[in-house]
Amino acid sequence: MLQLGFEISEQTVSRYRRSCIPSNDERKAKQWLAFLNNHREVIAAFDFFTVPTVVFQTLYCFFVIDHHRRGILHFNCTAHPTGEWIVRQLREALPLPYPYRYVVFDRAAKFSEDVLEFLLASGVIPMRTAVHSPWQNGIAERWVGSVRREMVDHVIPLSEAPFDSQGPCGY
Repeated sequence: MLQLGFEISEQTVSRYRRSCIPSNDERKAKQWLAFLNNHREVIAAFDFFTVPTVVFQTLYCFFVIDHHRRGILHFNCTAHPTGEWIVRQLREALPLPYPYRYVVFDRAAKFSEDVLEFLLASGVIPMRTAVHSPWQNGIAERWVGSVRREMVDHVIPLSEAPFDSQGPCGY
């Protein structure tokens, strides 16, 4: 910059250099990937994704997925998710005794203290992902992407009925 005729202070250069250096800690990322690989047989994950309806209502679809086989253990949707509703869904998804020791989920406000208390009382270790790190729950995120590409992007539901295995098709 000096050769171009610009005078800048060392403090300005150091401030801009700091923003160019990646802030993620590669060691922590490697530890997380090692944890996922070493314990994949005993990890389940859960998350929400949203689906807009024809009547401009937002449905919150909740699912639980097995990390080892990548199979869906439970699926349900509601217009108003609460901590109590999530606990009820987890009871249905993970009946005792179950082989899972860890459950991976994000830091959404929907996963309240009720959910944490239920998981701890069940003997499952809750593993929350870091903020803005969807890669840490990659299996669940990939499944959401598949559902969006193969179903939700092509058809707009009228209500919760299409997602209910007992209900009629509401398309």
